[in-house]
Amino acid sequence: MTAIPETVRAQSLPAAAPDIDRRGRWGLLVQPGVVVLGVLLFLVWRLTAHLSETELRTLGWAPLRDSVLGHLWLTLAAGLIVLVVAIPLGVMLTRPRLRRLSGPVLLLANTGQAAPAIGLIVLLAAWLGFGFGTAVLALVLYAMLPVLRNTVVGITAVNPALVEAGRGMGMSATSVLFKVELPLAVPVILAGVRTALVLLVGTASLAVFVNGGGLGILITTGIALYLSSLLISGAVLVALLALFVDWVGRVVEQLARPRGL
Repeated sequence: MTAIPETVRAQSLPAAAPDIDRRGRWGLLVQPGVVVLGVLLFLVWRLTAHLSETELRTLGWAPLRDSVLGHLWLTLAAGLIVLVVAIPLGVMLTRPRLRRLSGPVLLLANTGQAAPAIGLIVLLAAWLGFGFGTAVLALVLYAMLPVLRNTVVGITAVNPALVEAGRGMGMSATSVLFKVELPLAVPVILAGVRTALVLLVGTASLAVFVNGGGLGILITTGIALYLSSLLISGAVLVALLALFVDWVGRVVEQLARPRGL
């Protein structure tokens, strides 16, 4: 990514940036340790626990692997679609010709997230049928808002004087977008992406209601059969997966952040 001028960096640096940076790096070290410890404790419990035949149908190594991989696939598929759709749409809504549409579009996206996730999934299943595709579409609609909103907010928050300075140097509107606006908006956009991914991990547990797979099968089976081992295992694994995805998002955020920001 093109280097940002020193004047832009100076106007973008918050006063408490060193402290924030230290806390962020400390979190990058502690968070994966918590995830690894949680996984190890779960594996120790799984190896030593005496499970019934009913419990082994969901907590056996093969079905457990399939549930975890299915949950990850749901999250990654929905997350990729959200990125491909929400970021370009957010950029378009900041352009002068389409800026007046940003309010209605954000309102529509906000309505999609304000609706109960289970209701959205069930309504789409009644319309499109059960399956993986319906679950992914519901997750995309539910997680679109953070990325779309942060893209619009991040670009519109760029100091107009910096944009005018770029244009005064003879840069085209496209060059200003890619060399000034987007680099300065990267931290805000990535924060929205990380929020969306964590939302997706949690909401993907509901995909089981439309035959979408994932770790939700452990939770629903545990509730239906009054088996706390399944219920707690599902909840713990979803929480650990959310922490892991959040950590990966933090790492990407640090690596993609332009120097000086």
